[in-house]
Amino acid sequence: MHPRRPDGFDGLGYRGGGRDEQGFGGAFPARSFTSGSDLGHWVTTPPDIPGSRNLHWGEKSPPYGVPSASTPHEGPAEEPFPGGCSTSVQGQSTEQLNRFAGFGIGLASLFTENVLAHPCIVLRRQCQVNYHARHYHLTPFTIINIMYSFNKTQGPRALWKGMGSTFIVQGVTLGAEGIISEFTPLPREISHKWNPKQIGEHLLLKSLTYMVAMPFYSASLIETVQSEIIRDNTGILECVKEGIGRVIGLGVPHSKRLLPLLSLVFPTVLHGILHYIISSIIQKFVLLILKRKTYNNHLAESTSPVQSMLDAYFPELIANFAASLCSDIILYPLETVLHRLHIQGTRTIIDNTDLGYEVLPINTQYEGMRDCINTIKQEEGMLGFYKGFGAVIIQYTLHAAVLQITKIIYSTLLQNSI
Repeated sequence: MHPRRPDGFDGLGYRGGGRDEQGFGGAFPARSFTSGSDLGHWVTTPPDIPGSRNLHWGEKSPPYGVPSASTPHEGPAEEPFPGGCSTSVQGQSTEQLNRFAGFGIGLASLFTENVLAHPCIVLRRQCQVNYHARHYHLTPFTIINIMYSFNKTQGPRALWKGMGSTFIVQGVTLGAEGIISEFTPLPREISHKWNPKQIGEHLLLKSLTYMVAMPFYSASLIETVQSEIIRDNTGILECVKEGIGRVIGLGVPHSKRLLPLLSLVFPTVLHGILHYIISSIIQKFVLLILKRKTYNNHLAESTSPVQSMLDAYFPELIANFAASLCSDIILYPLETVLHRLHIQGTRTIIDNTDLGYEVLPINTQYEGMRDCINTIKQEEGMLGFYKGFGAVIIQYTLHAAVLQITKIIYSTLLQNSI
């Protein structure tokens, strides 16, 4: 279980900008810049705004038009003329464009991960829990066909069901992490002066967070795989109600095959921690490569102003994309096992992913994580762990396309403004 959010991977992840990089396990130590020449390659200084300047401690910004007493004039005073005014306005408009573009790029990435890609998450989870399925949908072509069938028979709601509950799970996860870190000495982030104890305490915080969000994640999973044919119109807070009911043993009746929450703690925390560690390491590695490439381009003086501005926003987005993709691929078999354990005994009825119509009940009888792994291996083969993998290909292809389109639009706007 891992919330999809472009938050820069708090803790072990990259925080961007001129801050110290926080490494994981010392694999990528923080780099300190001690000279102005080094800073010139990494820090992008925004265009000067009239009436503003870089301040030192205890100084105040002088009013507009008043020369600074601390800065001697080495040349003739600038006289106002139309050319200087247009240059200042152009720099100010470029700065506004940069801020707007940074917000738009992040919003486009967030929208793609949580809205446009949601149908892929729905099909992916339905295929994972469908032990009846003869078609594994390992390629995107069969997934597109089954998406069309569901949309034709049940309408668009069948592909976007449970989207609100996924946002609730993300909110619960963020809130739980913040509250636990405030009332305990467990660190929410790892400083560059890390030690094994600090790493262990940070991972313990993540584990407790996943445990708190686990019942709500289970309720959200049911909403995303439950067939729209038999599902009643549920409110947006139904996920919260079902999660609390799962903890206290009330709410919708479940069968005797329902696994207790204590049996789900280990696979849930294991998946979440591994996803977090793999994502953090891959993100750090990709950022290191991109920053080294950018540094070499600056040394060669072959970077255009447009490319320099693009380097301020896109490396972290690319690193997030690569980290999420790699961790999802590596942990896909474990995710299949986790979803089957969570859905067992909940009396959930899913869509038939072989035909595109009709419904199927979930009647598994796994005794635990080990029994689930052995049963899938014996009855469905090793490819049974990768049912619905074609949806992952579509999901990240769509995400990459949106990032590329956003980059093209941003580059065009910058070229027209410079």
